[in-house]
Amino acid sequence: MITAPDKLIFLPGASGNTQFWCPVAGRLNTAAQKIHVGWPGFGDTPYSPGVASLDDLVARVSAEIEGPSALVAQSMGGIVAVRVALEHPELITHLVLSVTSGGVDMADLGAQDWREAFAAENPTLPRWFVDDRTDLTPRLGELRMPVLLIWGGADPISPPCVGQRLAQLIPQAQLHVFPDGGHDVGSTHSSAVAGLIDEHLASGDCRRAAC
Repeated sequence: MITAPDKLIFLPGASGNTQFWCPVAGRLNTAAQKIHVGWPGFGDTPYSPGVASLDDLVARVSAEIEGPSALVAQSMGGIVAVRVALEHPELITHLVLSVTSGGVDMADLGAQDWREAFAAENPTLPRWFVDDRTDLTPRLGELRMPVLLIWGGADPISPPCVGQRLAQLIPQAQLHVFPDGGHDVGSTHSSAVAGLIDEHLASGDCRRAAC
C-alpha cells in the first residue's frame, strides 16, 4: 500500500527559479501541502551563511520533511531529491524527476555540457551544481518508492536516453517523454505534467520503461 503524501516539495533547477513549478502546482488536484524550496543565494532566495555546499542543500530540503512527503524536482534539483530520498526512504512516498541532469554519467549518454556556459552567464552564483559530478548510479536501485520520470524529446541538456537509463536503474520507475519538449518541459507542458503527477500520487503502479 502506497502512502499518500502530506506534503509536496518542489525543487528548482540550477538557476534556483522557485516559480518554475508554480504552473504545475496550481493545476494539481492533490490535497497535499505544496512547498517551493529555493537555493539560498540563487534567484529570489536570500543568501544564507548556513548553506555553503550541496550537502547543505540536501539538509535544507530534509528539514522540510516532517511526515510522508513527495519530491518534485527539475534538472539539477533532481540530484538533491534523489539524495534526500536515499537518506529518508521511510518518509519519501513518491519522487518526480524532470529532465534530471546530474547523478549519472551524462557524457556517456550524449548530453550537451551546460555547466561552463551557465557559470559564465551567472558568475555571482555559487558553483555547487556546476562543480558537482556525483555519480549515484550504484545507489539508484535502493529507491523503492514510485518514481515518475518526465522528459522532453528535444532536450539536448538531458536527452531522453538519460530518462531511459534511469528507468532501467530505478525499480519502480515510469518514464513519460513529450516528443516536442525541451529542458523546460515541466513548465511548457504544465497541464499535462500536472495530470501525470496527480496520477502518480494516486497510484503506486509504476511500470518500468523499456530503453
